[in-house]
Amino acid sequence: MSTAEKPLIIVGPTASGKSTLALESARKLGNAEIISVDAMQVYSNMNIGTDTPTEIEQAEIPHHMINLVEPSQEFTVAQFQAKALAALNDIRKRSRIPVLAGGSGLHMRAIVDGLNIPSRYPQVREQLETEPDTSTLYKRLLEVDPLAASRIDSSNRRRMIRALEVSLGSGKAFSSYGPGLNSYPSTSFVIVGLRWPLPALDERIAVRLEKQIADGFLEEVRMLQDQKMSRTASRAIGYRSLSAHLRGEISLNEALNSILIRSRQFARRQIRWFKRDPRIIWLDAPVSVGELLDTWKANQS
Repeated sequence: MSTAEKPLIIVGPTASGKSTLALESARKLGNAEIISVDAMQVYSNMNIGTDTPTEIEQAEIPHHMINLVEPSQEFTVAQFQAKALAALNDIRKRSRIPVLAGGSGLHMRAIVDGLNIPSRYPQVREQLETEPDTSTLYKRLLEVDPLAASRIDSSNRRRMIRALEVSLGSGKAFSSYGPGLNSYPSTSFVIVGLRWPLPALDERIAVRLEKQIADGFLEEVRMLQDQKMSRTASRAIGYRSLSAHLRGEISLNEALNSILIRSRQFARRQIRWFKRDPRIIWLDAPVSVGELLDTWKANQS
């Protein structure tokens, strides 16, 4: 294979089989390396709950963007972007093929579109988060940056706070940092999405959770209990629920049910995010490695 070809990105919701397919693709290609596009796999000691590729898999095929920082450390999208792009360039310089896989949509866009990511203003953010009424925040954003407000769903509190944080902290409108996530320019990547029927995806999420528990997810959470989790790491699904169980606040069944509900809700949010991107080529899962690589080859021009 020529390394002048467009890199392959495999996207899709949680538990859709992205990591497995990336590994199979790298094996088939023979000269490929994998870049994880997962906001939570950057954290060490969280490997079971974040479904990180195993040590054996990482020894077989080089993986990047895994186990970079402790869970107590913040790891922003801008930091992720810089390290992922450095890994991408390094792989290509060594005449190898980058295969990217993950479900963190914003992080994927940061790599694909080279987003101009504004700085963080934690003190401003903390103050904004004390406002319980999301509609009040939306009205404030309309005043400060009406263009950004028009691009954000009025119920999307997290994005709204981020837009206000940047606008107030920098003194520069959030919308001035670029066209936003609603712009999808041409790309030098081939992006393939894995599409499962929702009932099948829900079942895969349940089966994965059973395996994670069998593999020691509860013990992993126990080992992290005394460690302060950063704001970014604390978003990883499952850790809060199992920690609450270990503190005796809820039963194990209640914790597991909470994880299933949150994982399935997360999957639907991911699907909605990726569906908006017209550049993604959707394949109905299960997808064979042959079908995936044929799609990649057919979309090089």
